[in-house]
This record gives sequence, structure tokens and C-alpha cells, in this order.
Amino acid sequence: MSIYQELQIKDKEKNPIKVGVIGAGQMGFGLISQISRIPGMVVGGVADVDIRRVERAVNYYKTQETQKIQTIFSSDFKEIIQSDQVEVIVDATGVPEVGANISLEALHARKHLVLLNVEVDITVGSYMNSLFKSAGLVYSGSAGDEPAAIVELYEFAKTMGMEVVVAGKGKNNALNPEANPDTAAEEAKSKNMSSHMLTAFQDGTKTMAEMNLLSNAIGLVPDKVGMHGVDAGLDDVAKKLNLKEDGGVLDNLGVVEYVNGLAPGVFVIVRSELEPVDEELRYLLKVDSSHGNHYTLYRPYHLASLETPITIAKAVLQQDTSIHPIGAPISETVTVAKKDIKTGEKLDGIGGYSVRGVLETHTDMKVNDHIPIGLISGNVVAKKDIKKGQFLTHEDIELDPNTTVWKLRSLQDQMFSN
Repeated sequence: MSIYQELQIKDKEKNPIKVGVIGAGQMGFGLISQISRIPGMVVGGVADVDIRRVERAVNYYKTQETQKIQTIFSSDFKEIIQSDQVEVIVDATGVPEVGANISLEALHARKHLVLLNVEVDITVGSYMNSLFKSAGLVYSGSAGDEPAAIVELYEFAKTMGMEVVVAGKGKNNALNPEANPDTAAEEAKSKNMSSHMLTAFQDGTKTMAEMNLLSNAIGLVPDKVGMHGVDAGLDDVAKKLNLKEDGGVLDNLGVVEYVNGLAPGVFVIVRSELEPVDEELRYLLKVDSSHGNHYTLYRPYHLASLETPITIAKAVLQQDTSIHPIGAPISETVTVAKKDIKTGEKLDGIGGYSVRGVLETHTDMKVNDHIPIGLISGNVVAKKDIKKGQFLTHEDIELDPNTTVWKLRSLQDQMFSN
């Protein structure tokens, strides 16, 4: 039975899935609005630190909902998570520290958790997934986010017996490593989004985090620190993302990657060593004899929070996920200075003025003593002068051990220390 058919049954039985949404910004508001059109699903509660955003979302939802229910709202996410009005929580905050606290509260309340918060997932997701799984609960990234959309293509290819040599996404924004909330302000206003969020897209942190999440879910790694980020389209991406000896840029196959182009789509590049299969791929994908033996499977869109209800339904109805860590971290998004930082200066975090994230393997992070960018939270202070472009280590900055995300990360490091 399909998820849609199961939702129709829930609707007919007047026993809808009751969703609590934490974060009523761009993504949260879109999700809340969309749920009003989905059979067998309702919004039971909404929370945001900005009560005006909560009221806007709830008021709009009430004008659209077909099942008249009580939707509670609050500026305190704990009220929503602990309420009997909700059975599954969506974290749409995008803030690691907030996400860490939401995760713990949802676990304590025995509620499934769906994340539109890649930032916390790449920082403590391996640990939290293990806790939720042990409690018989679902911990899942969201359908519609690029990592989960790529996982769909990856599993589609692997189920057919294909070898996946590259898995990746197109980048929506031109890379600007020096972007900050001031430089992003005008464009962010025109797009009705947070300047900090747009900064994280522009300076590359979001792309690194998304490919980090993908890496942790399927086991593929970046070919080099920060990936290659070549300019490519559908016709030449398989050629460019090939081994150097075959005319591409890669040192290794079996990697995660992003390209400038193909946005807002996602892709996997596959091959088969079986000659009859290779011939059929060439025929079915309508490529000529000059095409190599690597083939691109491409999805030209990802619908972000509008697809999140699919994951919500999978969690409640099938106790399944859209994307989750396969175990210990495979990759990390580590911290790089966006500007010169003086001794004693406080660092802001993702989407701010002082640092950005760059992808590398978990092994390299440990060898180099680099710091996951999700830990730049709370009162983080430079212990010495730091140069622009420098990868930060524990000798450079003092992290804040009072934050929940720091405590959870410490437990994760202990769990996967061997």
C-alpha cells in the first residue's frame, strides 16, 4: 500500500497524523501551508521564538484547513513537543544549538523527529539517530532537501545493480566565500528570507553541509577538501566528474560532489561493467557512440519543505526514514575563517560574519584537529590571532562546553571513538 493510500485511510477514519512544527520561517510556513491540503495529516502545534511568525502561520493554516482542529502555538518549543496535540515533530529552525535541544526534547517526549535542520544533523546526527533508534523512534532528514532527494536516486540506481561513481547536486548560488549578512541583505529581502540563511548558501556552508549529510548516509566521501565544484551541465557532467586519466577532475570514484549548473536538480552518475547493460543504458538514455561508459541519472528539482510531509508520513505510518546516518560520521563540515580574527574576539556561527564551513573526511578532521562548524555556538572566543582562510583548531579557539550541541557532540565522539 502506498503512503498516499495510507493517508487516505487515516483521513477516512478521521484519525490524522498530528504534526508539530518548530520554526515558522520560510520553510516552516511553506510546510504548514502545504499540510492543509494533505489528507490524513494536520498541524497540531507551531512554535517559533518570533510569536508574530507563529501567529501568521497558524492564522493562514486555519483559513485553509479542511479538518477543523485545535492548533496550539507558542514561543516555547517544549510546549509543542510535550503536547498531546502532536505525535511527530519537524525541526525547521536550521540552528545547531536549537536543533540539539529540540532533538533531546523530542526523544524525552517519545515523538518521531523530522529534520529540516541539516546543520544539527551533521554535527550530532550519528549519536541522535542511535538514541532514537534504540527508543523505537524515527530520526530522519527530510524528503525534498537535496541530500534525501539524492538518496532516492542513489537507492534507485543501486537497486538496479548499478555502480554509483558520483552522487551530487547543482549549486543554486554562485560561491562567494566572503559573503556575510550585510552583503546578502538586499537579495535576502527580495527573496523574503533570512540574510543569515542566504549567507550560508552563498559562502558554501550549506552546500558542504548537504553533501556532508549525504556522505554520512551512503558512505561516499569528498574527493578532496571542499570538493571540486566544476562548471557542468547535463551533457558534460559525467565527463568532467570522471577520473583524471579519463579526462575528468577526480582522483577517485565513489564520491560526493557539487557542480555549478544543474540547479536546482540532483544527480547520480552510474556505470555497469556488464556489456549488455552498458549497451542498454546507451540506447535508453539516447547517447551516441562518443559518450563514455558513465551515465547521469538526473532529477531536475527538489521541493524542499513541500516534500517534508512524505517523510512525516513515512515516520508515523511505516516507521521509516528518508535519510539518516549509517553509523559513525563519514565526513565533517569544518570551520574556516572568513576574515582575520583577533585574540579575544567572539566568533559567530553558520551564516554569520566570521566563519564558513568546508567539507572533508572525518578521518582528516581528526588528524588535523579541525572543528565541526556546528560547534561554533554559544560563547566561542579566539585564543590567538587567526588569519582569513585558516582552518580552525582547538589551539585557535575556545568552544563553549555549556551548549547542548557541544555536550551531545562529546557523547558522539565517545560512542564512535574506536
